[in-house]
Order: sequence, then structure tokens, then C-alpha cells
Amino acid sequence: MTDVLRRGRASLAFSFFAQGVAFALLVTRIPAIQSRYGVSDALLPVFLAAVPILAGIGSTTTEHLVKRVRPSRLLRWSQPVVLLSLLGVGAGGRVAELGAALAAFGLAVGVLDASMNMLGVSLQRAYGRSIMLGFHAVYSLGGIVGASLAWVGAHWHLALWVSYLPVVAVLLPAVLVGSRWYVDADPAPAPGKAGEEVGGKDGGTLVFRLLLPLCLVMTFAYIGDSTVSNWSAKYLQDTLDSSEQLATVPYNVYMVTTLVGRGIGDTGVRRFGAVAVVRLGALVAALGFAVVAGAPGPWVGMVGFTLLGLGLCVLVPQTFAAAGRLFPGASDRAVARLNVFNYVGFLVGSPLVGVLGDTWSYRGAMLVPMVLVLVTSVCAGSFAPRSDRYGGGHERPRTADVGRGGNGL
Repeated sequence: MTDVLRRGRASLAFSFFAQGVAFALLVTRIPAIQSRYGVSDALLPVFLAAVPILAGIGSTTTEHLVKRVRPSRLLRWSQPVVLLSLLGVGAGGRVAELGAALAAFGLAVGVLDASMNMLGVSLQRAYGRSIMLGFHAVYSLGGIVGASLAWVGAHWHLALWVSYLPVVAVLLPAVLVGSRWYVDADPAPAPGKAGEEVGGKDGGTLVFRLLLPLCLVMTFAYIGDSTVSNWSAKYLQDTLDSSEQLATVPYNVYMVTTLVGRGIGDTGVRRFGAVAVVRLGALVAALGFAVVAGAPGPWVGMVGFTLLGLGLCVLVPQTFAAAGRLFPGASDRAVARLNVFNYVGFLVGSPLVGVLGDTWSYRGAMLVPMVLVLVTSVCAGSFAPRSDRYGGGHERPRTADVGRGGNGL
């Protein structure tokens, strides 16, 4: 059983990595995509908003699909669609083709994100210790690779399809092979009504009420993340007067610091608890937005994006983990429902920054996610572990680990 879990953990980690690469290649080349298709500044927010709307539909659909289809199957077939859609974005020539590719990308990403985190939460339960931040750390590593490849494409003025084709050609067969070892862990028995009612007749109202603090954290965290993903390159180039080549760097810096933060995050959760880690992350992220808003030039802006990566990186993985603890008997459906607020954050964040930037200033627009991220510290109490404390005061005793003496991946 331990070997099965190890293989499942490794294959899922690679799935997170591949998605990090694909997403970074898309968002860091937004200026190039806008130029290729002749999308105006007024129309750009519409395209940016359409992706999270469709992703939310995909995640909502996943919540119902997992009643009959295992999350591993959904992940196995959604990830290739994401990669092929990325290639479609780079290969098209008309706005209609861009719209079709982004639509496919959005729907598939909704299924992919939900199913990946479902498997991550269930594996964490099986391991009996915090490992969710590790999966998201690998996603950050993929983002670094993707942003670096985007920098190479911008530096050498490569066509988008030239940048995307080799990546898809490598990752597509790799994720299909790796998907053979995904592990669908069985849900834990629900200790009380919460785990049962998520699937009951009154589950919708009750789940929303119980998940509301986590939904707010997820929304505000992704407003912050989408601000970096969708506007960092444009902000550095248009507001801080950087070159196009340098404009690809902030997202890379952001992903490097998220990798560092998530790499040590599981240890921090075990030692200090999720509440302390989430509160500290919110404060550091708010400071990062303040630095970005007041930066006199691109290099000071880089410092702000560094702080943003360190602060925001812990919020989303811990939110998914908290949902799994809250509904141990129906964690898949709870994760899918919570994941919708990932896209609510993107849906609100991208147009919000664009509208405020056009009507007011992009510097001022950076202060809005700063305030929202600070609000997440108020909801941090919802991350307190309950009956699933594993050791060191914050986690279950190691005797609860699955396997005989296995230490994980």
C-alpha cells in the first residue's frame, strides 16, 4: 500500500508540475497573445474573464461527475485537453480561433484543478500528515519553468506556436503515462452531520454556510494571484517602464518565491499550525501589494512581487486542506465546490484591476487586492485543525500514517 501511495503521490506531483508550466506559458505571454490577435485593451479583460467563468462551470460539473466517475479519470483526460488548448492559442490567427482555444482551456482547467486537488486532499488524509503544500510547490516549480520558457520566447522573438509546440510534445505523453499511477483514496468516515449533509437534500445551504470563510479566503487569494498572473507583465511594462523581455520576469520571481514558501510550508504547518501560517501569509502578501503600488521602478516592483509570492503561496493549499478536514466523508465534492471560488477570484480580480487601472491608475488598483488579502486574516480561525491533528500539537500521531513504516515520497 505504501508503494502505491508513493507512486500516486509522484504521478500527481508531476500533474501539478505540468499544469504550472502550461498556465505560466499562457499568462506570461498575454502581451504577445494580444498583439498576435489584435485584441484591444478594452477587449482584453473580456477574454481574461471568460476563462475563469468557463473554468467555474467545469469545476461545478466535476462536483456532479465525481458521484459516478473517479477523480483520477477526470484528471487523466482533462490535462491533455488543457495542453492541446494551449497549443491552439499559439497556433491560431483569428480572434474566433483564440476564443475557441481559450474556451476549451477554461472548461478543461476547471475539471483539472478540481480533480487534482481532490486527489491531493485524499492522499494527505491517507498519509496522515500535511503534504498539500508540497503539491502546490511542484506547481510553482512548473510555473518557473514555464515563465523561463516564455522569457526565452520573448527574448528570441519566437512565434507563440514555436514556443508552445515542444512543451506540449514533451508533457502530453508524459502526463498520459503518469496517469496510470493516480490513486483514488477512499473518503474518510464522516464523524458528524457535516460530512453527511454535503451530499444530502439540504447540503447546499449548509455547505455554503460552513464553507463561507474558506470561500472568502479562496476568492481573495485568487484575486491577488490573478493580479500577478494577468497584470504583472503589463504593469511592469506600461507603468514601471520596463522592456518586454523584463516584463516576463515578475511572474517568474513570484513563482520562485511561492516555490520556496510552499517547499517549507508543510513543516511550518506541522510546527506552528495552519492558523498562524495563514495569518502570516496574509500580512506578507499585503505588504507586497503595498510595495508594488509604490514602486518607483521595475526593480523595486520585483521586491513587491517577491513578497507577494511568499505571502500568497500558503493560502490556497491550506484552504483545500481545511475543506477536506471539514467534510472528511465527502471531501471530493467539498473541494470541487470550494474550487469554484478560485475562479470567482480570477473573474473578479482580472477585470477589477483593469477597470480601476483605466479609470483611476494601475498603482491605485494594486491597493484593492492588498485590502482584500488583509481580510483573510480574519477568517484564519477556520483553518484550525480539529480531530485530525497529526503530531507536534498540530497533526495526528504518526501511528495513524498509512503503510507500515513508510515515510512517504
